Amino acid sequence: MKSDLPKVMHSACGRPLVEHVLDAARSAGVKRLVVVVGYQAELVRAGLSRHRDVEFALQAQQKGTGHAVQMCAEQLANHDGPVLILAGDTPLLQGNSLSALLAELRDQQAACVIGTAITENNFGLGRVVRSSSGDFLQIVEQKDATPEEAAIREINTGCYAFDSRLLFRSLTQIRPNNSQGEYYLTDVPAILKAEGHRVIATPKLTIEEAMGVNTPEQLADVESILRRRES
Repeated sequence: MKSDLPKVMHSACGRPLVEHVLDAARSAGVKRLVVVVGYQAELVRAGLSRHRDVEFALQAQQKGTGHAVQMCAEQLANHDGPVLILAGDTPLLQGNSLSALLAELRDQQAACVIGTAITENNFGLGRVVRSSSGDFLQIVEQKDATPEEAAIREINTGCYAFDSRLLFRSLTQIRPNNSQGEYYLTDVPAILKAEGHRVIATPKLTIEEAMGVNTPEQLADVESILRRRES
């Protein structure tokens, strides 16, 4: 982003990226919001200080997405119900899509529902691998994908609904057995499936909603879409 400012605090339409994500979560009915902070944590805390419904969990060492979620374990230890996991740099998320993930989790009595999208521009994104019958098998990251997996057009948007108890139990089982040496949250659905729990991957999101912001050009694209929505 060519800036020392934490990525989620860059502005789109006059507000930090993460505030747009928080709005989508609230719109989906989320009552408790926990933001995981790491790099320049105090700047993020200060930038969100006016949001009285936001709590913070500190990831002092960046060891991957699974490790980040583990940092919330103590705060959510007494929570027995659904949990949404969202990325703070995806400001185009819509509340109705997140509500659909939660409804699927409830109606299908699933352990996990993965929000997916279909796109030709899948480079760098996790691929959703299915069986010949269409059932979810696993998520494979770009750097770990075979040529056949890299050709898959269904991608993981980074939005999940989980049963909280099963989520945190499974997080203790993930290992950094990948090219990045990180603890991937994307390993959890396969662990749950191997234990016999129901895991669903569903294309409830548009590829627009899945757009993350990693460059000034992407930030400009996101701001253009947000302005179009407001008009």
